[in-house]
Amino acid sequence: MTITDEDCLAETLAFNEQFEATAASRPTRGAAPDANVLALLRRNRLGGQTPPVRLPQGQDRVVAGGVRVRAFVPDHVDGVYLHMHGGGWAFGSAGGQDEKLWRLAVEARLAVVSVEYRLAPEHPFPAGPDDCEAVARWLVANAAAEFGTQRLLIGGESAGAHLSVVTLLRLRDRHGITGAFRAAHLLFGLYDLSMTPSQRSFGSRRLLSNTDTLRGGYELFTPGMGPEQRRDAEVSPLFADLAGLPPARIVVGTEDPLLDDSLFLAGRWQAAGAPVRLGVVAGAMHGFTLFPLTITEREQEREREFLAGAGR
Repeated sequence: MTITDEDCLAETLAFNEQFEATAASRPTRGAAPDANVLALLRRNRLGGQTPPVRLPQGQDRVVAGGVRVRAFVPDHVDGVYLHMHGGGWAFGSAGGQDEKLWRLAVEARLAVVSVEYRLAPEHPFPAGPDDCEAVARWLVANAAAEFGTQRLLIGGESAGAHLSVVTLLRLRDRHGITGAFRAAHLLFGLYDLSMTPSQRSFGSRRLLSNTDTLRGGYELFTPGMGPEQRRDAEVSPLFADLAGLPPARIVVGTEDPLLDDSLFLAGRWQAAGAPVRLGVVAGAMHGFTLFPLTITEREQEREREFLAGAGR
């Protein structure tokens, strides 16, 4: 394991400390929140940040028999990136990262298709995975006609990384589709919903995610399931047979309760036969790319470089 970005560790840790201090004034989220608390958390997901900018380059569409997506199509397209947003399966939207996704589209020459999958708890498992699977199948069948290329890539952040792996496994196991998606980019994902050691031991630090918020998220996404049920490979891809999956880049920070998820998945992914680039970012908390940090700019540049060259 190689830890990157140690030269800006002081800045990263200082931001974490500031975030924790600000978080002390926000409502806690442990057990699954009621409807009022959930609505407040959705409005204030990042602790008072300004609403996301929606760019005119984003196109809202309905595909795959009724799933909403937000697409970004630059003048030059060399591939299609199927993106799943993060937010613990209960927060976020396909329109929450327009600036980042449009920059990715232009600089990596990709049509970016972000899935507006249904959110828990109104739509618990398997609704979100069903929507992502449907859009992935639509792209396999229609990318050449829609975008002029069959070079498909997949990825996302946090819950979106989980949904990306689940989608690849569903394509393989339900439809016999392997190789259609040529690479995966997985950023601080959740892969064991029964909780890895780092999830269990992280505690109650008021960073973007901690042990309590993870447990609450699992209750929203998989209500009524116990730990053993959550170890099912269809829910927790860390327990799946990973044979036949594409090359991947897996990234996580050292101050993320999901550190073990990425470390364990990278080992199993590589053991199953696919190349893996593992990036472990010094001092980075969960969701660090959402904030204006040196490590954010570096990580987004590395992401663009990986996706621009992957699967050629």
